[in-house]
Amino acid sequence: QVQLVESGGGSVQAGGSLRLSCAASGYTYSRFSMGWFRQAPGQEREGVAVIDCDGSTIYADSVKGRFTISKDNAKYILYLQMNSLKPEDTAMYYCAAAWSCSGAYLLRNNNGMNYWGKGTLVTISS
Repeated sequence: QVQLVESGGGSVQAGGSLRLSCAASGYTYSRFSMGWFRQAPGQEREGVAVIDCDGSTIYADSVKGRFTISKDNAKYILYLQMNSLKPEDTAMYYCAAAWSCSGAYLLRNNNGMNYWGKGTLVTISS
C-alpha cells in the first residue's frame, strides 16, 4: 500500500520561503517518478515540479529559478524548497508518485500519476 504524506505548508509573506516534505512508504522509492502539484481555489490542478526515475528534474515555467525539487532516497522523503514566494503561489500542494519515468509528460498530465497524498496548504500574503 503506497502512502504519501505531505507536511510543511503554512502562511508566509510574499518573498518568503517554505520547504514542503512528502514522506513516502510502501514501494520501491527510487524507481518511481515523484512530483509536486498544486491546485488553487477555482482552478485546475497543475504540475509544479517532477523528479523522474533517473533523478532528472523538470519545472513549470512559473516556478523555475524559485523552486527546487529533491528527494532523499535513504529517508524516502521528497522535498520542495520554495523561495521568493508570490501570492499566486497560494494553493493546496500535493505530492504524487508514478510508475512512469517520463517526467515531462507527468508534469503536464497529472492524471499520469498513480498515487497522491492528501495535500498541504500554502498561503502567501502580499
